[in-house]
Amino acid sequence: MATKSKLPINEIGMQNPKLYSRVRTIIETPFNWNNVHHVKSLAEAYELAKGAPGTIVTGLDVYNAEELGLPKDAKVLLFNDGKITGRQARLRRLVNDENRNKYADLLREVVFHTRKRKMYHAQVYVGLDKEFMIKAHLLVPEGYENTLYSWMLNFQAVDEEYSKVYQDSILLDEGDIYIFANPDLAPAEFPEGLALFDADHNSAAILGMRYFGEFKKGTLTLAWTIAERNGYTPCHGGQKRFNFEDGKQKVISVFGLSGSGKSTITLSNHDGKLSTTVLHDDAFIISNKDASSICLEQSYFDKTQDYPLTEPQSKYFVTIQNCGATLDSEGRVVPVTEDIQSGNGRTVKSRFAAMNREYRFSHPCDAIFWIMKDNSLPPVVKVNQPELASVMGATLATKRTTAEYVPGEDPNKLVIVPYANPFRLYPLEKDYLKFKQLFEERKIDCYIINTGFFLDKKIGPKTTLGLIEDIVTEKAKFEPFGPFSALEYYPIEGYLPDFTDRTYLEMVKARLLDRLNYVSELDDFNKLPEEALNAIKKVTEEI
Repeated sequence: MATKSKLPINEIGMQNPKLYSRVRTIIETPFNWNNVHHVKSLAEAYELAKGAPGTIVTGLDVYNAEELGLPKDAKVLLFNDGKITGRQARLRRLVNDENRNKYADLLREVVFHTRKRKMYHAQVYVGLDKEFMIKAHLLVPEGYENTLYSWMLNFQAVDEEYSKVYQDSILLDEGDIYIFANPDLAPAEFPEGLALFDADHNSAAILGMRYFGEFKKGTLTLAWTIAERNGYTPCHGGQKRFNFEDGKQKVISVFGLSGSGKSTITLSNHDGKLSTTVLHDDAFIISNKDASSICLEQSYFDKTQDYPLTEPQSKYFVTIQNCGATLDSEGRVVPVTEDIQSGNGRTVKSRFAAMNREYRFSHPCDAIFWIMKDNSLPPVVKVNQPELASVMGATLATKRTTAEYVPGEDPNKLVIVPYANPFRLYPLEKDYLKFKQLFEERKIDCYIINTGFFLDKKIGPKTTLGLIEDIVTEKAKFEPFGPFSALEYYPIEGYLPDFTDRTYLEMVKARLLDRLNYVSELDDFNKLPEEALNAIKKVTEEI
């Protein structure tokens, strides 16, 4: 099996420090309390969530419920969290050698004050191929059965089929993931909540935080960290494969924050013009050995903003969070979506939302697209130098969405989120080097897609999807991007840059300098190699 647990007695203790460190042991211990109920199946989790106080059992049927492992008559469940309906990256803390004992003390207190609650324990597999599978455990108190149910739906619940795959999967020198949660109890030092991660020991505690995204991304954060240690590049993005009639294939990866268009690009069927197969729209890993890819999740965690109940994709809802409810003309309880009730309504959609799915692509990744919203850039720019290609991902510029809760921040502010992944638990340099290796040694092409405005003209999804179609079918003819030796662009009518316009060139230079300043000011944990700084500096000096 892929991760280690249930070791022989002679292997338990200090001789196995990966599995028996102080913080990890504190987190794992309450999983063995006598007040813990071990949830054995997705069907059981559904019944628990259905009966939990505050659950709304809608009149909507779960599509293909039995194939998901649910009762035939299962209904879509709705549960709301309260004020906070987005991730809070600012409340994440990492355990290190300096603070280990401090956080160990804090956790022992939190665990002690949780002991009188009835607790639920569930297990899932993260990673859906025998090349990379991890077992993860979650412990939540009574009242959060909906969180547990959505978590099991989002990943792969432990069942007979996947247990066989897991038994045959590659053994990693890693322990299972353990996550302890008490959403009702925030430590005194962290009154707004705390997401605490011991990345070296595959464990976490989520305290005083209810939003399901904290549980999903907290689990993925640890899985990505394990992947990085074992020869993979962690990817918060989407990946799809184009299948051509002559037998050729093209695999593309797209990276962007929620709302950037990565799901639209990944899940689009291109109006039937091209045959595509989806890996996933949010979480996967790329092997640095051969550029193959593995999906980490089975389901989709999607915004309901664009899904009125007349939208076909609403058919695949299984659970819903932070949406309203009303009675329809038939007397059914139905959700009120489109972010009317809150700013970040969410749904776990089943795997059937994209029928053309595979969980592993053996064909190597051919292209990586950084999705940005930067009005100095035309719809697509190609980056032809590995260091620059990687550092452009490290300075991925976009606008934050309601998926990330940042009190008081201007929602229109342009922010830089390296590799569109605000969940990283290890130094940024590791991501930079992993992506650089993909560009340099695996010969993956790099593009920047602007899905915002070019100057003052909006770039619509039709334009974006069209340019991707032209790239994968090799119809796109790139030209030099003005004076920049490592950049090219694909001329698209209506979005043509004027390189004789000094004002425009200065705008491009200013945005590049923003990236240069960002890289120059990074702290020790996020510091990039000097070559990354020089790669951007060289471009700015070419004007």
